[in-house]
Amino acid sequence: MSRVIDFLARRRAVSPSSPSAAPAEQAGFLRGFSVEVMPRTAAKIARFADLLPRGTRVYIAHIDGTPIEDMVSTARRIAGEGFEVMPHFPARSIPSRAALADWIDRYQGEAGVTSALLLGGGVSEPRGDFHCSMQLMETGLFDRAGFRRLHVAGHPEGNTDIDPDGSDRNVMAALRWKQAFAERSDAEMALATQFVFEAAPVVDWAARLRAAGVNLPIHVGVAGPAKLQTLIRYALACGVGPSVKVLQKRAMDLTRLALPFTPDEVLADLAAARAADPDLQIAQVHFFPLGGIDKTAEYAADRAERGVVRYA
Repeated sequence: MSRVIDFLARRRAVSPSSPSAAPAEQAGFLRGFSVEVMPRTAAKIARFADLLPRGTRVYIAHIDGTPIEDMVSTARRIAGEGFEVMPHFPARSIPSRAALADWIDRYQGEAGVTSALLLGGGVSEPRGDFHCSMQLMETGLFDRAGFRRLHVAGHPEGNTDIDPDGSDRNVMAALRWKQAFAERSDAEMALATQFVFEAAPVVDWAARLRAAGVNLPIHVGVAGPAKLQTLIRYALACGVGPSVKVLQKRAMDLTRLALPFTPDEVLADLAAARAADPDLQIAQVHFFPLGGIDKTAEYAADRAERGVVRYA
């Protein structure tokens, strides 16, 4: 895998404007992308069917304090337009096992949902019985309700909330547990990452996972087109790691500061890494539409059709 990272470094140094993966390979990498929305942003979209390919997986972010009624209503509406809906289940925001059972029942009964993203959540202290996604899985409630696709959070650049010492010891132990869970259950599992702005940390992380026996598919989070200032604000708020230096470097170039940022560079590098190592477990792209769902959908559809042909 170090050869792939060296390859990316050489490619950037020799010809930063020429992606090594052919446009067709890049387009193939982007097909089947997923996207994330919140109830309040989804409410601004008249018809998702006018923006996204039918069957696109749409994650619904559950921000702490959002009423479950709003989450279920959003899921029902989007699923009704022909999309696979994957709501977040933030462990630390769920008040009890009974509440978890109620959420699952409502999503399934009212919106036909059978997929979920399980994560710790954005609050530091548990509101009730749960503090991590593993506890949610251990309840067995998702399996009994027929939820077959369970995604969990991935942290290519580390997570200081989980490993305050800067290591990845606790994160890796949790991922090995989740790998074992996937092997002993019928769940179709994958790792959905926070958004990144550089491919190399993801490629390196994938290598470390493989060495540790974790072979869950990786769905790499990237930010959709947005103003640079918007991305920097979100990156700082979300604790995005070392790859944020890509934004900081661009912010120093006054000639590019006012131009909208697109993820062409990181996507081209990820596609090139997959081409260089066909066994790389990076499976697909997950878009965070920080500059607007419509802009991200238009960008993703265009790149999925013709590939990433140039950097922003």
